[in-house]
Formats: sequence, structure tokens, C-alpha cells
Amino acid sequence: MPEVARILDLKEDRVYALARQGIIPVVRIGRQLRIDPTKLQQWIDNGGQGFAGGWKKEA
Repeated sequence: MPEVARILDLKEDRVYALARQGIIPVVRIGRQLRIDPTKLQQWIDNGGQGFAGGWKKEA
């Protein structure tokens, strides 16, 4: 998450808060949060808005 905080120019705890709220596109692996760099860039390019259908990977 430090890299995401640097990219978004936010504190790391704020990034975790946004992830918990479902605002930043994250994937949960157990208790860990992972962020796909491509999805993060799409989210930024989209103005920070959610994608239609959520963040789940399409089958």
C-alpha cells in the first residue's frame, strides 16, 4: 500500500480506509489487500469512480 499512497499522494492509513469503504479497487486474499496496478490506473483515469458491475474479474 505504500506505493498506492505515493501514487495517490495520500497517507497510507487513508488508502486503507478507502479500500475498506470499497472506493479503491482492491482484491482481498485472506486478510491481505492487493491492488492491481492496471485497475488502479483505470480508476484514476475514470476520475475515481467505480466501474459498472464492480471490481470483480470477469469470467
